[in-house]
Amino acid sequence: MSSGITTAEGVAREPGARRRQVVMALAFVGAAIAIYAPVLYYMALHWKAVDDYSHGFLIVPLALYFAWEKRAELARAEIRGSWWGLLPLGLATFTLTVGRLGVELMNLRVSFVLTLIGLTLLLLGRQVFRVLWFPLFFLFLMVPLPQSLVNVVAFPLQLLAADMAVDVLFWLEIPALREGNIIHLANAQLFVAEACSGLRSLMALITLGVVFAYFFRKSLVERAVIVLSAIPIAILVNAFRVALTGVLTAWYGEKMAGGVIHETQGLFTFGLAFLLLLGEAWLLQQGRRLLRRRPPGAPA
Repeated sequence: MSSGITTAEGVAREPGARRRQVVMALAFVGAAIAIYAPVLYYMALHWKAVDDYSHGFLIVPLALYFAWEKRAELARAEIRGSWWGLLPLGLATFTLTVGRLGVELMNLRVSFVLTLIGLTLLLLGRQVFRVLWFPLFFLFLMVPLPQSLVNVVAFPLQLLAADMAVDVLFWLEIPALREGNIIHLANAQLFVAEACSGLRSLMALITLGVVFAYFFRKSLVERAVIVLSAIPIAILVNAFRVALTGVLTAWYGEKMAGGVIHETQGLFTFGLAFLLLLGEAWLLQQGRRLLRRRPPGAPA
């Protein structure tokens, strides 16, 4: 006679046992949130303080929505705890220890997501994990990159944006000279700062690409192409933004390089990047339809 209590290799078949297993899993998740509360609090402060990661406030609500959308599949999934959950839990413990010893915030924050993945596998099992893997891994997008990595990535992006912008200015016959991340114009100097590296739009566009691909594309290949293409699209659009700033500054003066006009350009170019992403998705869809179309005279 089954007691209704399941271990990591047990199966919850009775409704009451299943409910107890889910409640236990939620209790452990709640305990993990309480333990990691200081880490999560300072991560939210990071989202608020650094515009590059302001999209972090949307990640958790979106992940919860993705999980809620799978409620029918979750109701059918067998709850069979798996010892495989100990692997991500062990990795979470390791990254937490390294983060504490090295005062490395990214490790602390990644440890929380790994803990959620491990608890899902350990207490609810592989079938439930297969349903929830996307919302769980989507949470990694809320983790800000370490500043050391940002410094390595941002400066080459600044130079690339400045170089591409100068090429556009030359094409428009506007005199310009690039010196590092500074663009010299006839009437002003443009400093392509870290905020203009495109990292902010890159992170936001990748997140937007993941959400769009999840909702509107079923093919794994199309999803991967859309998400990966967000990187070159963000780089090109950011270079266009820097070039646009250079053109406006050359024509109307240095006041065009800052203030409300500069921020409006940012919104406009991000909208342009999203439109390019939508256009690419449409082209992929049309290409898939052409491949599926039967040749003339083919038997039905």
